[in-house]
Amino acid sequence: MIKITPIASGSKGNCYLIDDGQSKLLIDCGIPLSRIQKALSYQLTDIAGCLVSHCHLDHSKAVKDMMDMGTEVYMSAGSADALDIKNHRLIKIKAMQEYYIGSLKVIPFDVQHDAPEPLGFFLKSVETGESVLYFTDTFYIKYKFPGINYLMAECNYSLDSLIASVDNGYIPAAIAPRIVKSHMSIDNLLEMLKANDLSQLKQVYLLHLSDNNSDEKSFKEAVQRATGAEVYVC
Repeated sequence: MIKITPIASGSKGNCYLIDDGQSKLLIDCGIPLSRIQKALSYQLTDIAGCLVSHCHLDHSKAVKDMMDMGTEVYMSAGSADALDIKNHRLIKIKAMQEYYIGSLKVIPFDVQHDAPEPLGFFLKSVETGESVLYFTDTFYIKYKFPGINYLMAECNYSLDSLIASVDNGYIPAAIAPRIVKSHMSIDNLLEMLKANDLSQLKQVYLLHLSDNNSDEKSFKEAVQRATGAEVYVC
C-alpha cells in the first residue's frame, strides 16, 4: 500500500512524501532543506528523487540545496530556466512522456498556472500496482485518468469566500482574477471528480487551501460526498 505523508502544504510551502515500500519520492520542495531533513529523520539518501511542479518558491525553495545534498530533481525545462538551475542532478522532463524513478512510473502532464511550463503528475507503482494523481496550482485539469487510487488535489478557495475576502478588504480586488485563473476552486475540483472514474479511489488529500478563501470543513464534506473515499485536509 502506498503511504502519503504531507510535510507542508499551502502558500508558505509545499512538500509531500510518496512511499510505495520500495521507493520514496518527494513531490515539491517549497520549504527549507532543514525542515525536509527533519521530516525524513535525516535520511535524505533514501529518497529516489524529487518532482517539482513549477518554479514558484512555495514549491521549489529547496531545489538547489536538495541537489547539493545528492538528490536528483525532476522538473520541466521552463521551471529549470526560471530558477536558473545548471546542475548534473537536474533531470528535465516533458509533459505526457513516461519516466521511471525507482519503482514509480511518472507521467507528467501540463496544467494551467501563471508559471513557465507547470506540471502535474500521475504516478503508478510497479511495487503495489497503485496510482497517485497529484496536481496543484491550476484552475483546470483537461485530462482524465484511469484507476486513481490516491488523489492529491489543490482545493484552494470557494468563489463565495473569495468575494467575501475582497468585500471585507482581506485581499485586494486586483488579486482575485489571478486566483481564479491560477488556482483550483472547490467547484472546479468537484467537476473534475465527476469527469473521472473514482471506483478505485481510496484516499483524497486536499492541498494548498487558502487561509482566507476556504472552508476546511465544508470542502472536506463535499469531497467525501462526491467520492466516498477517506478525505484528509493538508
